[in-house]
Amino acid sequence: MSYTNFTVDTDADGIALVTWDMPGKSMNVFTEEVMAELDAIVDAVTEDDAIKGAVITSGKSSFSGGADLTMIGAMFDRIHEEKTRNPDGAAQILFDQVGRMTGLFRKLETCGKPWVSAINGVCMGGAFEMSLACHGRVAADADAVKMALPEVKVGIFPGAGGTQRVPRLTNQQDALMMMTTGQNLNPKKAKSLGLIHEIAEPDALIDTARKMILDGLKPVQPWDEKGFKLPGGKVWSPQGAQLWPAVSATLRKQSYGNYPAAYAILKCVFEGLQVPFDTGLRIEQRYFTEILQTPEAYAMVRSLFVSLQELGKGARRPDGVEKTSFTKVGVIGAGFMGAGIAYSTAKAGIPVVLIDRDQEAADKGKAHSEGLVAAAVKKRRMTQEQADALLSLITPTSDYGALDGAELVVEAVFEDRDIKKTVTEATEAVLKPGAVFASNTSTLPITGLAENSSRPDDFVGIHFFSPVDRMMLVEVILGEKTGDKALAVALDYVQAIKKTPIVVNDTRGFYVNRCVMRYMSEAYSMLVEGIPPAMIENVAKMTGMPVGPLALNDEVAIDLSQKINRATIADLGTDAIDPRHVELIDTMVDKHGRLGRKNVRGFYDYPEKPAKKHLWPGLKELYPQQDAETIDVEELKKRYLATIALEAARTMEEGIVTDPREADVGSILGFGFAPYTGGAVSYIDGLGVQAFVDMCADLATRHGNHFKPTPLLLEMAKNGETFYGRFGAGERIGEAA
Repeated sequence: MSYTNFTVDTDADGIALVTWDMPGKSMNVFTEEVMAELDAIVDAVTEDDAIKGAVITSGKSSFSGGADLTMIGAMFDRIHEEKTRNPDGAAQILFDQVGRMTGLFRKLETCGKPWVSAINGVCMGGAFEMSLACHGRVAADADAVKMALPEVKVGIFPGAGGTQRVPRLTNQQDALMMMTTGQNLNPKKAKSLGLIHEIAEPDALIDTARKMILDGLKPVQPWDEKGFKLPGGKVWSPQGAQLWPAVSATLRKQSYGNYPAAYAILKCVFEGLQVPFDTGLRIEQRYFTEILQTPEAYAMVRSLFVSLQELGKGARRPDGVEKTSFTKVGVIGAGFMGAGIAYSTAKAGIPVVLIDRDQEAADKGKAHSEGLVAAAVKKRRMTQEQADALLSLITPTSDYGALDGAELVVEAVFEDRDIKKTVTEATEAVLKPGAVFASNTSTLPITGLAENSSRPDDFVGIHFFSPVDRMMLVEVILGEKTGDKALAVALDYVQAIKKTPIVVNDTRGFYVNRCVMRYMSEAYSMLVEGIPPAMIENVAKMTGMPVGPLALNDEVAIDLSQKINRATIADLGTDAIDPRHVELIDTMVDKHGRLGRKNVRGFYDYPEKPAKKHLWPGLKELYPQQDAETIDVEELKKRYLATIALEAARTMEEGIVTDPREADVGSILGFGFAPYTGGAVSYIDGLGVQAFVDMCADLATRHGNHFKPTPLLLEMAKNGETFYGRFGAGERIGEAA
């Protein structure tokens, strides 16, 4: 029998090699068709007496990324349709649907013949769950091999047997850590946990898997054998009595109850390990059905799985422009940002010219990359050969002539219009026609900077976030005259360096910084009101933000906030900034010399290690303090979420951001806006626009007009609209995908 997504070849020893190689796909993924074919293959292997066992592997450089976008979208659309058509029976229909993969993997492991998974690359989610259902698992000894159950990162959890197999193969603490964080495992770590059996040289991967079968691999899982004992002991044991309260408390401390899927993992493991394996699978299936119906799962899957992939693949790329293959990229400015951009470019295998005012400054910029690769080599994340190859791609120089032949030049000099003008003119003097010039600016409008260019249609903004090597978001900024080719080249470049782009029209602060400033400004208001600083920071984390606004301001630099305040007032007038905020920042900088982390004195003090940073005690002396017991924590949480979401809504109303996917992904990747909401716009849609408008109107009565709902929101509330419906990204995941 022939298959579309698999080939099956049986050798003279009676071992079937099942190779998963989906046509037209760069990576294997689970689809309805794939599952149907795998089901048929399991039957064929089982029924053929000439076959002793099967090895399943991938015909691609990776093993599998898990579920396909269309299958995920179809599942959520099915939930919506069934709840509309058959609300009483919707849960049962969903329960049966989500159990299909669970049943297939259980069928594989109880078929009576041994199966071995030969993992040759990335093996994620459902693909790793399938591998765990195999009786043997072999991974190639290669840096590209990573295994994980990362579903919790997108609001769901391993629902195809993962929560039952992992804690039956390794101790419960490691199992819970792996699944509640979604951490990647390399082959060595996976083997130490007992999740794989062998590590083989890549060329010997299949032979090693075959040998396991020839050596008599039992076609029975440990939990299906009589007398099976859990690694680390039972749930109700002295060890369990120490583990479970601590695990629950730790999760609560880390997540503040915002992520239902993480708690569902704990419940699945705790309950499932007390019953037979098949009953445990049913428990997992019930919890998975429940989690799929939560707003958190829907919002996170849409933004952090579907939209993230769509934007990364070029959803906003203009049609009709040939894709650029980069042979040389220039970076001007070898400071921290420029050096980081050069590193990320070289890491993608693209030669990069790094220019600064003199050779010494340029060499110092390359030294940043040398430090990063040295750390990677020390941690065994990179070989010395790979490190040397990366560094060889970076050419530091003060000679603008070295930019000749570059398809793209990124300027990353100081935020000074005159300096940027000089750099633009010097660069365009040597650039070939059609090459694109990009400014990495966080505050200066691109349209104004493009006035320094003799070819503004090839001028675009590419705004990186610090530190460049770790931050995955990039804002691509369109000036009034930016052409389609410049946009396409910018998006091709961002894709080439494996970051996620959002396209933003020109405005002061663009998108992310406008939202960040609102977040920090709300904290200024709270300080002035006498909210204790520790409460300001802790409630922000309770809200779902990864870092408090005062700590974030320290990272940005308080004196930079002062410069932004002054520039804004100069351009827009004194009413543009709350005078209380101006006074607070001026007091911090001018009176107390507290500039932020960079001078170890900001809203926090930064003592020498091993001591940890702590809030500056003097903060409490600036304003009379309220009694913490009288402060409404829920009100503070609403203020944080509402002020950021309102700014996101304003940018869409102004046409700065035109796609809600970009507003959501940008808010999460840019500054960590409460991921469980799906992003700033999904937060509004999730509440319902009318409910959001009512909440903001209520907040405005107590905390100021900056909470007043915008005209767009009032109109949408009146019409019963959502952002995803109004702005064309689709009301449901399947429509967007």
